[in-house]
Amino acid sequence: MEAISKTLFWVSNSLLIPDILILLILFARSLLLLGSFYGQYMVKRRTDKVLKDKIKNLTPAGIDDLKSNLPSRDSSLFTRYLRDLLNTPASDSYSDFSISNFENEAEKDLSVSKLLSKMGPVLGLVGTLIAMSPALVGLSTGDISGMAYNMQVVFSTTVVGLVISSIGIITLQFKKRWYAKDINNLDYVSRVLTEK
Repeated sequence: MEAISKTLFWVSNSLLIPDILILLILFARSLLLLGSFYGQYMVKRRTDKVLKDKIKNLTPAGIDDLKSNLPSRDSSLFTRYLRDLLNTPASDSYSDFSISNFENEAEKDLSVSKLLSKMGPVLGLVGTLIAMSPALVGLSTGDISGMAYNMQVVFSTTVVGLVISSIGIITLQFKKRWYAKDINNLDYVSRVLTEK
């Protein structure tokens, strides 16, 4: 039994370095996500300012006006699909196909936020539990400096994991709302196009 527990202890301790490396990679990825999220927010704000009322008050006669007001330099997902809907001959089947593709691409964009929100706490907890064991051993043997070092690892992995998770959750919530609104707008525009 002692051999098994020592093997288990050795295996769990050997996972600490990969856990910390993955946490650092995910932390860097969460910072990149935060930067791209801010860029998306600025583009969305600009686009909404231009298109919100035009889509809300859209009639079959106002389709050409909406086309001319589409931002030419905006490459956001919504603008790309709206431009595609407006430039393709209107049909229910193509509109459904296009909106389904939009939903798939939106889900793909949300996957990074979902991954960070779930994996951050898991990896933080793994790092906490692995480093807690040597800290307790240091406490029992009177090695205060070893215990203090391991407690630093315990707290830092927890904090980094929670920061990663919070960035994932915040971006996920905002993007879900944005994409739900965009799908609603695309659906409305496609209905007006088919009426035309």
